[in-house]
Amino acid sequence: MNQDFTHMTKDGYLLGFDVGSSSVKASILDIETGSAIESAHSPAVEMRIISKNRNWAEQDPETWWKNLCLASKAVLRKSGVNLNFIKAIGISYQMHGLVIVDENQKVLRPSIIWCDSRASEIGQKAFSEIGQQKSLENYLNSPGNFTASKLKWVKENETELYKKIHKMMLPGDFIAMKMTGEISTTFTGLSEGILWDYKENGLANSLLNHFEISDTLIPDSKESFADHGKLTASGADELGLPKGIPITYKAGDQPNNAFSLNVLHPGEAATTAGTSGVIYGVSDKPVYDKKSRVNTFVHVNHENDNPSYGVLICINGTGILYRWIKQNLIRDETFGYDQMNNLALQTPIGADGLRIMPFGNGAERILENRNPGAKIVDLHFNRHDTGHLLRAALEGIVFSMNYGFSIMKEMNMDPGTIRAGRANLFLSPLFREAFANSTETVLELYNTDGSEGAARGAGLGAGIFSGEQETFSGLQKIETIEPDPEKAKIYRETYENWLELLL
Repeated sequence: MNQDFTHMTKDGYLLGFDVGSSSVKASILDIETGSAIESAHSPAVEMRIISKNRNWAEQDPETWWKNLCLASKAVLRKSGVNLNFIKAIGISYQMHGLVIVDENQKVLRPSIIWCDSRASEIGQKAFSEIGQQKSLENYLNSPGNFTASKLKWVKENETELYKKIHKMMLPGDFIAMKMTGEISTTFTGLSEGILWDYKENGLANSLLNHFEISDTLIPDSKESFADHGKLTASGADELGLPKGIPITYKAGDQPNNAFSLNVLHPGEAATTAGTSGVIYGVSDKPVYDKKSRVNTFVHVNHENDNPSYGVLICINGTGILYRWIKQNLIRDETFGYDQMNNLALQTPIGADGLRIMPFGNGAERILENRNPGAKIVDLHFNRHDTGHLLRAALEGIVFSMNYGFSIMKEMNMDPGTIRAGRANLFLSPLFREAFANSTETVLELYNTDGSEGAARGAGLGAGIFSGEQETFSGLQKIETIEPDPEKAKIYRETYENWLELLL
């Protein structure tokens, strides 16, 4: 881990940003106490995902930057901190997205984001042509629907635009560029784009050669905890900050979520359920699933002599399903998520036979990149009401995550405890109960989220925190949910009934 900022003191604050596909959140962390003192997010209503064609999902990177600047100014205003005492900045971002810029750092097209499925066939073809065994041994994954395959899609379908590309980036790299004027990426970032060769311990040149993509398009890479540049005058002005503050941490949202929960060692695991749902376990071995339904990436604390890998299952359609129901079926702005959760709690486990498949947000990796779409099954007009629908949605999300978890177990990844931040769907008591009893693991809930994790990462990257104990001094466990044998049995039976739809 980079320790180039040893002049830093324990007085002051750290600023963390979490750039999601729904919103951007900013948090300020007090260095001395290790606790968040204020947070803000933008926009108030979720950012739109543009889908011009089936399986497409795009967002304008400048929209991320605009909302990040608004969130920054809001959190600074609300906190009232002395801006000269902000010592470092950390960035967490939605994984797998493709951002391309010209030599003037101008964005050439909307970002092809994580849930866009257009490149699935390109990745699957490469998986076959390169050879499944070589792909899995070298990249630990199929090229699949990841960033490298998306860049190949641009090369094949937008030829003239492709010729203008100076650099390709991940969403967090773009945000750092807007702050610093510099373009770089990280080792974990390369791995999430399937641009990392684990055997060669470097750039996946064999895949780039197969796709006929020049390695000059790939930015230089660094550790996650490193000097990623300093705020320029223009970047600082847009953020409402003094220039010169260093950016000392950068990571994708799922490795960062694990980091924010102090999930750094083999056998530990984290989960989150925002727009998508993830279970993320840590291994010291480069494991892989033979069908690439579960994906392995370089974890944020990976070192050559102390390897650390993040093993991830992802469900694209989790929180976005719940949001869709709110926006399109409930259609009452005064009826919030807390009320939805309370209504769902009034119905029994199993929602009286109503089943929902949440796969409506692009091709699902756990389904070998199939895109079956969402389904509502066994709806009865005389028995089911809104509460049943909401419960079936939450249970369907949990069951899909549990199915992915079963694949992780086949890879000998079977943590007895999983940690989550008190955010998104884990704010719901029903969701927490269903998760613990369906996975039959202990669920630990902590007072953190992605933006706080990014702030802690900035402190570690700047050398302000000397190690794990200082970094996580303000992290507190606020609830433990243990499986209940009787409920677990009912959830198991309900899950097996749901599983019939999937298989």
